Amino acid sequence: MGIGSAALLVSAGVASGLAGSIAGLASLFSYPALLAVGLPPVAANVTNTVALFSNTVGTAAGSRAELRGQRDRLLRLGVIAALGGAVGAALLLGTPSSAFEAVVPWLIALGSVLILVRDPLRRLMASRSHPVADTARPTVPLACAVLLVGLYGGYFGAASGVLMLAVLSLSAAEPLPVTNAVKNIATGAANLTASVAYVVVAPVNWSAAVSLGLGALLGSWLGPLIVRRLPETPLRIAIALGGFGLAISLWL
Repeated sequence: MGIGSAALLVSAGVASGLAGSIAGLASLFSYPALLAVGLPPVAANVTNTVALFSNTVGTAAGSRAELRGQRDRLLRLGVIAALGGAVGAALLLGTPSSAFEAVVPWLIALGSVLILVRDPLRRLMASRSHPVADTARPTVPLACAVLLVGLYGGYFGAASGVLMLAVLSLSAAEPLPVTNAVKNIATGAANLTASVAYVVVAPVNWSAAVSLGLGALLGSWLGPLIVRRLPETPLRIAIALGGFGLAISLWL
């Protein structure tokens, strides 16, 4: 890989780390960059998954304040998401992808809608059952949703953070920076199990993965610092609009 390609991937990695830690849209920058340097789609997909595990490391380092006191919750959600990621990786390696990829834009658009209407949905859920509350023990519907998002993350991954943020936002009444930090760890758990599978049996391009991963590490460390200082409502709207943009690009 030439210096120009490596520089492109490092730059795309920084953008991916920022977008992933802030909005769950890391692949919006990383995946096209891998295609641009000449990787075929399958190799780009698995290389992208391996490289973006550095997002989890960076966001964990940058989100220590938001993650304080969340250990039990992170362990439970992480195990569920990791199981989903393993299943998703197995599906990618063992089945044709055309049918599932047709559903991907709709999933991303749905996650974006849920982020936009989070507060009305929370009020509706509270009026019909009980108020949404912070808890380390996920309910059965939440566990199923996290498992499915983890499966999607291990299978394809584009905007899996948007979907995870939507699921977690509906399940806990807490500031967006906290939900965002938990989302980054949960999606990272799914990414980890998929990465292990890809390292063993898939065509990972290691020079591309290292270049992209180094940039993503820096970007994802800076992302939580930015989230901490941005107003919540405009940030949620920006995340949702980014998700809609990615969904439209995949439709086209």
